Amino acid sequence: MFYIIGLGLGDAKDITVKGLEIVRKAERVYLEAYTSILTVGKEILEQYYGRSLIIADRDVVEQGADAILQDADTKDVALLVVGDPFGATTHTDLALRAKEAGITCKIIHNASIMNAIGCCGLQLYNFGETVSIPYWTDSWQPDSFYDKIIGNRKRGLHTLCLLDIRVKEPTLESLTKKKKEYQPPRFMSVCEAVEQLLEIINRKEAEAGDQGQMAFSASSLCVGVARVGAEDQQIVACSLQEMKEVELGPPLHSLVIAGCLHPLEVEFLTQFARSKDALLEIAQTS
Repeated sequence: MFYIIGLGLGDAKDITVKGLEIVRKAERVYLEAYTSILTVGKEILEQYYGRSLIIADRDVVEQGADAILQDADTKDVALLVVGDPFGATTHTDLALRAKEAGITCKIIHNASIMNAIGCCGLQLYNFGETVSIPYWTDSWQPDSFYDKIIGNRKRGLHTLCLLDIRVKEPTLESLTKKKKEYQPPRFMSVCEAVEQLLEIINRKEAEAGDQGQMAFSASSLCVGVARVGAEDQQIVACSLQEMKEVELGPPLHSLVIAGCLHPLEVEFLTQFARSKDALLEIAQTS
């Protein structure tokens, strides 16, 4: 059987009891190491699980699925993923490949940022479409995520923004060579994401001129979170403009653009506000 096991968001102890039992009895256990990260490394996980793990990087997961699934029709093989197994389309693809190969696939769920973002006090059923914010380059600056945020805001809904992760990305120069060379790992911070959003807002405001009010602006309320589920979890609520200066420490970070706020949400958010009075003022105009 092929298992895809969610590890949760924090450390080695966030795995479920059911997941841990499978890990300890499986023939092979892979650790997916590019769609997200935990706050602890492979060695800590191996020590807690009491067994060795095989790193499955981007190349292995996307191009070597056959190797992962090898013998899974007669032996137990597990793939460990940070968060929940269906938090990334890559894992959905693996589940489909297993089915096509006649291999039984079982999913062991766990917490992911998609539901754990409720830690900031914003109610989950008030969230709209989730967006991803990618790193820009000099020649590639997509802004389609902005339109989705606008769509959510017009409906009064919050937007969870997942921030870019670059792990084992080949350099442009190496793409023309036989031997790949990789860029250093990069994890987008909340302030980096906000800088890109503010640039888009400035551009849209210049294009719109005096033709109507923007759906959100530099003064709109947002919430930055870092290392959700870990002991040193960080949450800050303030305007987009203020968030540009906020340093939340090591990865992983996520950003929420707030929509219409329920009084209970406002009350909960005040504990994370840089300025309680400023937050209450922004909330009244949201």
